[in-house]
Amino acid sequence: MQSLAKLIPTKLISSKQNKTQSNHNIERTLLLAELDKVHSYPLTLIIAPAGYGKTTLISQWKDRQCHTGWYALDKSDNKAEQFSRYFTAALVQACGMDSENLTYQNDLIDYFSQLLVKLNHIEVNFSLIIDDYHHIENTEIHNALRFWLKNQPSTMNLIILSRLTPPLSITNLRIHEQLLEINMSQLAFTHKEAKQFLELKLNDTFSQEAIFTLCEQVEGWATGLQLISFILKQNTELIKTPQKLFAKLNQHHIADYLNEEIFHYIDPELKQFMQRCAILHSMNEGLAIAITQDKNSAKKLDELEKQGLFIQRIDSNDGGIWWKFHPILSSYLTQSCRLELPDEWQKLNQCAAMEWLKLGFCQEAIYHAQQVTDTQVLYKIIQQYGWSLFHQGQLKLLEDSLNHLPTELMWQDPTLVLLKAWVVQSQHRHQEVSGILQKFNTNSPLAEPYQGKFYALRGQVAINEGDDELAYKLASNALLTIPQEFSYARIVAISVIAEAQHCRGNLKEAMIQMKQVEKMALSQRTYHHWLWSKLQQAEILSAQGFLQSAYDLLKETTLQAENFHQIPMHEFLLRLKGQIQWEWHNLDQAEAMANAGIDILEKEDEKLQCLALLTKISLVRGDLNNAKRLIEQCQHSINHFPVHKDWIATLDEIQVLYAQMTNDPSQLDSWLVKTTLPTRSSNHFTQRQSRNIARAYLLQNKPEQALDILNTILHTAESLKLTSDIQRALILRNLVFVHKNKKELAQKDLIRALEMSQQTNFISAFVIEGDVMAQQIRQLLQMNILDEFSTPKTQFILRSINQHNRHKFAHFDQQFVQRLLENPQVPELLKISPLTAREWQVLGLIYSGYSNEQISQELVVAMTTIKTHIRNLYQKIGVTNRSEAIEYTKNLLVLMGYH
Repeated sequence: MQSLAKLIPTKLISSKQNKTQSNHNIERTLLLAELDKVHSYPLTLIIAPAGYGKTTLISQWKDRQCHTGWYALDKSDNKAEQFSRYFTAALVQACGMDSENLTYQNDLIDYFSQLLVKLNHIEVNFSLIIDDYHHIENTEIHNALRFWLKNQPSTMNLIILSRLTPPLSITNLRIHEQLLEINMSQLAFTHKEAKQFLELKLNDTFSQEAIFTLCEQVEGWATGLQLISFILKQNTELIKTPQKLFAKLNQHHIADYLNEEIFHYIDPELKQFMQRCAILHSMNEGLAIAITQDKNSAKKLDELEKQGLFIQRIDSNDGGIWWKFHPILSSYLTQSCRLELPDEWQKLNQCAAMEWLKLGFCQEAIYHAQQVTDTQVLYKIIQQYGWSLFHQGQLKLLEDSLNHLPTELMWQDPTLVLLKAWVVQSQHRHQEVSGILQKFNTNSPLAEPYQGKFYALRGQVAINEGDDELAYKLASNALLTIPQEFSYARIVAISVIAEAQHCRGNLKEAMIQMKQVEKMALSQRTYHHWLWSKLQQAEILSAQGFLQSAYDLLKETTLQAENFHQIPMHEFLLRLKGQIQWEWHNLDQAEAMANAGIDILEKEDEKLQCLALLTKISLVRGDLNNAKRLIEQCQHSINHFPVHKDWIATLDEIQVLYAQMTNDPSQLDSWLVKTTLPTRSSNHFTQRQSRNIARAYLLQNKPEQALDILNTILHTAESLKLTSDIQRALILRNLVFVHKNKKELAQKDLIRALEMSQQTNFISAFVIEGDVMAQQIRQLLQMNILDEFSTPKTQFILRSINQHNRHKFAHFDQQFVQRLLENPQVPELLKISPLTAREWQVLGLIYSGYSNEQISQELVVAMTTIKTHIRNLYQKIGVTNRSEAIEYTKNLLVLMGYH
């Protein structure tokens, strides 16, 4: 397998590899001085059409630097997996980064996350040059580089050479002066440089007037000057008649020019040699001999270089010698080979495919196999190397190759059908897998190993679609028929069974199987399933009420997985940590996790869960305006993107909570009509949705319906030991009993829920219920009936509710007060005798339920001072007691749009 990972030396040009540079390149002094500024900019862009000397310029600059890496792109690099390999090699070349234990798993952003972790340990300043970026059309690569630039270490400078401005969202860098740009007008040769160039090339002197005319016509285009020099070598007198010269040099007829003015002077046999070689992106002596059947290939290639015929020789680190044609010439030669050697085209590419395979360059072999009409060549390569490429994560390359195969060849081979389906499934497109499997019809029954593999795949699709019953059945059948040596399929099957058990509420069994998946995946180096198993274990622990153990596991997993973060699973890890922090009322930490999750995701629909977490944070803080904005953002995504049905419960929860906190249940009627009560409540998704419906009924003044639902899900949760969901349901049933004025039952549920927090450490689940919860907790504390372990936590919950209410309703800051006083409906007395900033604070705390002693503690002010503030503000607003002050404040808030 190691051979498949070889890198083509010509794509990684370094100063020590390229000692045979032409001596006929003039030094671009001004531009080199400009490039010396790159260390002050994260990104440098050199943008110009072909032939403006971008590569030559940066090569001159690079030769004067100590720590640089070079990645020369071609069309084959438009696949993310190949891009990742050469990008890594260039980084290693630049800074000596350790590239061990890096794993590409079908996501370039994920892979870049691993590289960024590695670069944290690099202290030396270095530059990475990416040449010919215009070859990249793959959105995944563009997105990954945007991510890279956002997180690039300060010690690194990225330099991109391209014919087109790359779609990397560079506007922000430009605005903040973090972008160095060199464009076509800067690269264009000045008259002085053009004169130096031609005199150096032709070993002659020319008048300033003649050079001026030439330079104006080619507009400083370096390749134009190069072509001019080649013509003038044949006839220097043409410089006196520039019209004749440029008649031959029309940029729209470069191919004709190359054919007539260059290859006219080359022996036809040598031209055919070049045409045959040019089908290769690069070549060594063995490849050239195999393609041309000419044992003197190396000598001929060296001779072409000496003649300046647009070919470059590169000495690789292993002592080998490679050559590559200039892209303009290569393109011309390849097209002319098709036209002038049509009988050889198929044979040449077939030979190239086989030779690249011998050298271990599977990707190059596939490229040439795709040029051949006889698809048996490509078919044999995929049969031999397909699964190896799959396990390396080269999914895009595989998918392109499989799409090149004829339909009849594709659908008659169960191995290829299975490979195609797994390639699609591994790119999170499980909806397409069913279509692939339906197309696959075989007249004879499949052998058991194949049948088992198909069962495992169908089971994975079923669990992704939420059908845990079918998933469990298919995965169980898979294990009965898959031999032990097919470890990947067995890992998938066991993982699916574990997920199905989790959905059924069989947490103990699910945990045992997920631990088995963890062990198997680690031994087989299938890190995707290893990480998935760890995250599932954390979810199981959370469901069992062991939130501290779950969080410890996630912390440990974060450290272990820093070298192979999986996207979107890295977001899942961050979100799980954030959800636990929310439960513990560590809101700042929860917010940081949610934002970090959003930052690493590109697709809007994937951000929904993190947005929902941010909404819950805003709700518990009482920031209803921000919560409303986030809910609208979530709703927009739901309306425009397909959403996993398990996510719906989370999104419904924030909307029902918002309706409760704004005392506006008007939208709940229509929501209840279109929402179905889950038929079972055996997992946290269905438990949550059942609670959502129960809460909606309670807000509609239908407590009996709410109570029926809560009793049912509590019974299920008790039987399955879903500890966290038991506690959440008790908190909500407490509210139902309060509504029904059944104080003893309410108190019983609340005490039990508070006692359960000794295990779960739930805080926010109480805080978000607001005043109703605060009143009950005050009574419990006054009655002194809680045990010594529950009392401190209960006191903290009460303080947090007060803090929550203060933020929610009555935090009278300067901006709020100013808007209030500008309202024409505000009481006139308040305008005549305005409150001081401190008096507004005291009034807000009174409204939030603080006692005088609590206000004194909150503001760190003496009790006598607080009493003075209260007396003064009562007089100013025209009230005589606390109840009137609370009612007055409530009216002010209603006036400002708060409900």
